[in-house]
Amino acid sequence: MPLAITLHLLAAVIWVGGMFFAYLVLRPVAGQLLEPTLRLTLWTQVFKRFFPWIWLAVLILLITGFWMTFELLGGLARVGMHVHLMMTLGILMMVIFLYICYRPLPRLKQAVEAKNWPQGAHELNLIRKLIGVNLILGILVVCVAGIGRFIQV
Repeated sequence: MPLAITLHLLAAVIWVGGMFFAYLVLRPVAGQLLEPTLRLTLWTQVFKRFFPWIWLAVLILLITGFWMTFELLGGLARVGMHVHLMMTLGILMMVIFLYICYRPLPRLKQAVEAKNWPQGAHELNLIRKLIGVNLILGILVVCVAGIGRFIQV
């Protein structure tokens, strides 16, 4: 169980921490210092390097989360409401991430390759909004994970 919890926590930290850094630190600086064409190119390269880590985090979160729930804690009927909430929010985050990977991200890459900067800006703005939603959900999951077992529902 300690290994599963450790891997689970590390995967969550990489995902949520990475979104926090990208959204609240890198994005404002890039917006302030870089012209739009360089900004769009920067973000395609950031996503190219960051998203494989998120794929790994998602895989680890699913495996360790379900393993702990079903093998160590006795299944969904035996875990607290906070585990159900974490699982629901986490799966929602994964669905949003999958949507980003298969809809606006390929269109962003195509727009940057074609130097279609207005289309690229549109796709990046959509990705920004979706990552913002995922960041909020991720922070909620972290809070639920931290205090959930102490709250009786």
